[in-house]
Amino acid sequence: MQIEIIQEPIEDVLLVRPFEQGAEPANQEMFKAEKGEMWWYSSKELWLGLGKKPKLPAVTRIFRSLFFKRKDRWPVHITLDARGREGEWVGNAVNGIALGGYDLQLYKTEPKAVSAFFQSGTLSILVDEGSDVEESARIALTTALVQIRIMDLMNAPSNYKKPATLAEWARKSGAEHGYSVEILEKAALELQGMHALLAVNKGSDEPPVMIVSDYQPAHYAKTVALVGKGVTFDTGGISIKPSANMHLMKSDMGGAAAVLGTIELAARLKLPVRIVGVIPSTENSVDGSAMKPGDVISSYAGKTIEVIDTDAEGRLILADGLHYAVKQFEPDVLIDLATLTGSIIQTLGYEAAGLFTPNDELATELIHAADETGERLWRLPVWDEYKEEISSDIADVKNYHGKPLAGAIVAAKFLEVFTAGHSAWAHLDIAGMAFGDTEFAPGRAGTAYGVRLLIAYLSKLAG
Repeated sequence: MQIEIIQEPIEDVLLVRPFEQGAEPANQEMFKAEKGEMWWYSSKELWLGLGKKPKLPAVTRIFRSLFFKRKDRWPVHITLDARGREGEWVGNAVNGIALGGYDLQLYKTEPKAVSAFFQSGTLSILVDEGSDVEESARIALTTALVQIRIMDLMNAPSNYKKPATLAEWARKSGAEHGYSVEILEKAALELQGMHALLAVNKGSDEPPVMIVSDYQPAHYAKTVALVGKGVTFDTGGISIKPSANMHLMKSDMGGAAAVLGTIELAARLKLPVRIVGVIPSTENSVDGSAMKPGDVISSYAGKTIEVIDTDAEGRLILADGLHYAVKQFEPDVLIDLATLTGSIIQTLGYEAAGLFTPNDELATELIHAADETGERLWRLPVWDEYKEEISSDIADVKNYHGKPLAGAIVAAKFLEVFTAGHSAWAHLDIAGMAFGDTEFAPGRAGTAYGVRLLIAYLSKLAG
């Protein structure tokens, strides 16, 4: 899809006109402009209801829903009436339009048709004279293209998505968009002492990797390290998961996906912030060599860990990733993202990710970015009173407290141990957001959650 800015309607090209409630044409009593309402005013003019004073994230959802529902029937040239609209509004609309064409049929031999509009068509944006929305539209389209790549990665099954697959994705992206990528393979991980990552990997035939991406623009004032959990399939290990929904564990690399997408998008947008991405990646499988409950393992930080539950593996690999990021890069800000706990879903459902940080300023900045993009966050405590929950009799810490309470908080307290006391660290538990039930898929599917949130945060940091 390509974008052009116009100031006069194009004859015989479908015009999509959005209306808010209270601003609909007075002569059309049948059209109420309710959210998502669609009305064919003529064969070449489609009216779309936005509801009452919609916030910007709602604009994205409304346009995505419209274009998704008709994704096989759109003409190759469409005009969006954006007269009287600001750049941010146009950006959210364009992002929704582009995402509406996302094709989930990755491995179907006879896929249903999708309109050529989304691949090679033209979206003309009708604006008032002097309106400056082109940059917002360009950024929105670029963002959608990266989100779609990340959704493909999330939706791929584990036999198509191994740790080496994530590494190759990062390599190709770095080569194309101008940032460096180093892959630490098993021998290097052993040499470095990444004992926690290696322990989780023991039951798998697929070797682990640590992906280290470094987007370093010519001029920058801040360095942000992003650490993403990259478990490409999670059986739970010896503490094996129930079989009913285990197939969904192909999504347990949602944190890694968010980091990969954020760095690629930052490079494509040329943000003036250095961004280091650290992704420990492995399967969590079961065989005779697999890590067992009760084992004591070491870590890159040198701290020993009593493994109470092998299904609490994400925090183990993040322990090595977090400490590596701090030790090797000394970032100004340290953020990790992970599909970490079912506890966060019990707490927040599928409406927000959990935010854990002792830094009030960082929390405020991230929540502002979350509200702006609609990728919402809710802050939960990381008080020191919870530290006793990870106290072990025989090791420095234990990876699980075994209680049906405060699970997401205790996981965050475990991760904090491996941040070397970093003053600007935040943990985002995205278990309920990275892979969910939406109207855009018959079952659960990847959402690319975190990409827009982090880019919004990084853009403010750069400014």
